[in-house]
Amino acid sequence: MAGTIAVVSALGMTAVLGGCGVTGGSADVTLKLVAADYGDSAANSSKKYWDKLVEEYEADNPGVQIDVSVYSWNDVDRKVREMVAAGDPPDMAQIGAYADYAAQNQLYKADDLLSIPVQADFVGQLASAGQVKGVQYGMPFASSTRVLFYNKTLFAKAGITPPETWDDLADDAEALKDEGVKYPYALPLGPEEAQAETMQWMLSGGGGYADTVGSYGIDSPENIDTFTWLKNELVAKDLTGPVAPGELNRAAAFSAFAEGEVGMLNGHPSLMKIAAKRGVEYGMVPTPGKEGPSKSTLGVADWMTAFRKNGHRDQVGDFLDFVYSEKNVLAFSREYDLLPVTSSASATMAASGRDRHLKPFLEELVASELYPVGKTSWADVSAQVKKQIGKAVAPTGSPSGVLGHLQAAATRAESAE
Repeated sequence: MAGTIAVVSALGMTAVLGGCGVTGGSADVTLKLVAADYGDSAANSSKKYWDKLVEEYEADNPGVQIDVSVYSWNDVDRKVREMVAAGDPPDMAQIGAYADYAAQNQLYKADDLLSIPVQADFVGQLASAGQVKGVQYGMPFASSTRVLFYNKTLFAKAGITPPETWDDLADDAEALKDEGVKYPYALPLGPEEAQAETMQWMLSGGGGYADTVGSYGIDSPENIDTFTWLKNELVAKDLTGPVAPGELNRAAAFSAFAEGEVGMLNGHPSLMKIAAKRGVEYGMVPTPGKEGPSKSTLGVADWMTAFRKNGHRDQVGDFLDFVYSEKNVLAFSREYDLLPVTSSASATMAASGRDRHLKPFLEELVASELYPVGKTSWADVSAQVKKQIGKAVAPTGSPSGVLGHLQAAATRAESAE
């Protein structure tokens, strides 16, 4: 299983190859949209979602044609960068980041495009995360949160209950280890998605990547305490499995959970399907914190952007108002087990029995915190975290030393913005 997962978006979704969905006919204006593929097969490719949405929109707007190209997450951000570099950006791009383009004054502001009701409908945390210096350029398109998954069968065999605190988690991991569980707690700090597991643990210890004024605070006392605890209480006691955390990738951890080899791990909604396909009975609880369930959890989002170069502001805005209608946001979220980015769709999902499997994630969204994606330095900082953070919990590693090194690199990157 692990070998089939090539790359993930900010949401951790599996990457697959996409294609182009080009609508026919003539129009006064043709808008080009580059979108990412959230499907895991041709049968549920995002191309099908966009084809249906575009067909409906064009039927009511004969003067506008929408030309959609769908690419895998392995390719989509690079494709857009190449188009921008060639002086031919798309009108819209649904991608993993926006801050670089906003900093270069290449994007429309959200309030130049969207109607007031549509813009006001974005979930508050997501709208804020789409801002650069208080101005929204990134429009959230898809979101997710994280919860702690646990294997019910392994927990019953060990006679334990789901943890609420770090100490509970360590005690449960000891009991699972005594039962011969391969990965009592899977700690994926490998380069695939280490920035996510890192932030999840930072938040559970009262820290995070940024401080209260928005500057990087990677080596805060709270974060140092968190990684010192991880090193001493989990890793050093052989409670994280046979693969060193710095070499364990998220995809491999998810695969091991689906094989029944993992007692506990942090996961997002796609793990539900992966586990269910293999018959694993799992439960989900809020992320344990230092003294109780974590007061904040990791939220992640991917972004819709609109480039200014080709103009067509009114047509782009009208189309995006349609994209963000409650019906369309719900359809996308339900197709790919993601959380709605609008309050209206979130309320509908929360009240709907058909979406009860997403309720634990939906409840976490209210108290979630997102990566500091409004910083153009975040891409560099995230890359450094992926490379370095595993060393913080290694036998010879120093949590304060590694976090201090990352903080210095983040400070340099931020000063270069």
